[in-house]
Amino acid sequence: MSDGGLEELFGSRADEVVAEEPGEIVEKPRSRAGWIFRNAALIAVATVVTVAGLRSRGISVSVLLIVAAFVSLRLLMLAVSEVAPPALPRRVAARAERNAGNGWAGTDTLRVAVRRWEQLLDWSQNDAEKFSRNVLPVLAELVDERLRLKHGITRSSDPRRARELLGEQLCGFLDEPNRRRPKARELAAYVDALERI
Repeated sequence: MSDGGLEELFGSRADEVVAEEPGEIVEKPRSRAGWIFRNAALIAVATVVTVAGLRSRGISVSVLLIVAAFVSLRLLMLAVSEVAPPALPRRVAARAERNAGNGWAGTDTLRVAVRRWEQLLDWSQNDAEKFSRNVLPVLAELVDERLRLKHGITRSSDPRRARELLGEQLCGFLDEPNRRRPKARELAAYVDALERI
């Protein structure tokens, strides 16, 4: 485990990105005319089915109104697909699918990050060295980021003011790297102090 900071916590790690394998089938780009034809055919079929369904019920609605509604719906669907989040790298997606059986359904990146945090905390449960090496630096970075956002300082830029804001207990915890792993009650007190910043 490395201590890469917030980017490692919330982002994908470099080793999780897998390059395309040789011999893999790559989808060819489609022509613009084919794209327009497919969308026009989709709208035409939907219009015909809707008009037929409405007329079978004895309801008369302008065909232009139905076409305009389907064109608007298709444009909305295309706009939404343009702002969709990028797909997860294959390794992350595969890990998320494996974790779906453990109550971690979906491929939400935040869930993957939370799961990674949970694993880090589990691995360092009884090992003070692992806790100091893996968890403590990330907590210190979170404290510095919170201080920077709320007060415009960090622990290194203004140590006296940071100590006042954090309190002696949280400062002592962050500044003492080779200590035992805190108990759940102590960790809850540190998190409360962090949230009060």
